[in-house]
Amino acid sequence: MTKTFAPPRHVNVVRYVTPLREGGSLPAIAEADDDFLYVLKFRGAGQGVKSLIADFIGGEIARVQGFKVPEMVFAHLDADFGRTEGDEEIQELLRKSEGLNLGVHYLQGSMTYDPAVTLIDPLLSSKIVWLDCLLTNVDRTARNTNMLWWNKELWLIDHGASLYFHHSWDNWEEQAKKPFVQVKDHVLIRRATELERVDAEFKQILTPEVIRGIVAQVPDEWLLENTIDETADSRREVYSSFLETRLQVSEIFVKEAENARTSPF
Repeated sequence: MTKTFAPPRHVNVVRYVTPLREGGSLPAIAEADDDFLYVLKFRGAGQGVKSLIADFIGGEIARVQGFKVPEMVFAHLDADFGRTEGDEEIQELLRKSEGLNLGVHYLQGSMTYDPAVTLIDPLLSSKIVWLDCLLTNVDRTARNTNMLWWNKELWLIDHGASLYFHHSWDNWEEQAKKPFVQVKDHVLIRRATELERVDAEFKQILTPEVIRGIVAQVPDEWLLENTIDETADSRREVYSSFLETRLQVSEIFVKEAENARTSPF
């Protein structure tokens, strides 16, 4: 029996506040009809809905494992929204993003984590490295940590570069069993000395039931975009099975991370 999760809230975007020019994705700060501000991730940008799927699944898995993660909501963008926007690039992005997008609660006043300023203890470092190995998250490096300090706590954000197998869907079973070689570039790899302890702990928390409960929340319209002969449930099955397989063979990515941590290069 699949564990029941409270579904993410749905909001309507009512005001575009300002763009956040980060690479080619062009997220924005926007206001919704609940009067909160969100970092809005657009389905019409960059890698499209696949980035939103990875961000949502990765963020909710992190939350289940006890990390601080901003609330994520499904943000509806009306077809008429942004027609008066003066910037043509932004107007085109808004036009392509009609429908459900991903909103991440805006942590006003937060500061980007800087490894040169603050050291994270080995246990927390190991937990974050393990998470990113599971998710195959290539985007938590010294150049872009995707971690924030807010209210004196560390928050994890931006998991959209995770689960990169879904950009091709080829041989996903084989990819699920591979080590995560990009862990060598992880901002916290040198401090991740408790990986075996974390592996045992997290595998107790992140059961197949939990994984399937999270994946079940991914909207059908995201899963069905750019597909012809698959159903939303068949795609959910692949995401769930990919993560479950990685859990079953976690010793492979733990060993790779240990090798990266102790490597002289």
